[in-house]
Amino acid sequence: MHKTFRLIAFLGCIGLFFLLSCTQSAKQPNTITIALTNNKTSLRFNGLDPGVIGEVSRDTIGKGWQGLVPVYRMPADTDMKNYQTEQPGKYRVVDSAVVFTPDTPFAANQTYFVRWYRFESGKKASDYLRGSRRPGQTQFTDLIFKQ
Repeated sequence: MHKTFRLIAFLGCIGLFFLLSCTQSAKQPNTITIALTNNKTSLRFNGLDPGVIGEVSRDTIGKGWQGLVPVYRMPADTDMKNYQTEQPGKYRVVDSAVVFTPDTPFAANQTYFVRWYRFESGKKASDYLRGSRRPGQTQFTDLIFKQ
């Protein structure tokens, strides 16, 4: 009985070692940059994953980009950022970048922000255990720019 227990513990340790050695290493998340283009009438997103660009570009409804990189007008009270409506406009793929052109031009001296949702980050169980992520929470970064 004692030898059987040691054998099971030994095999369990080997199995655990095997499972841990076969996990994929974490990919570096994409880092995007934004810049005003076309005489400050459009916003260009660089650094998006080419696979994501290809998938979202096949979206027939056309709302895919607003779910990934929506553009918002910054309110006077920045605590109200989460309650802003998205800037309406058109997204198009140019070369390896995405260009957003708003329906109404960006206002002079007005601050805007892009909420970049990072769906790939923070999906490990250890992130939940450390408390850096909660179920249902999506990671995002706000990129601020001014016209």
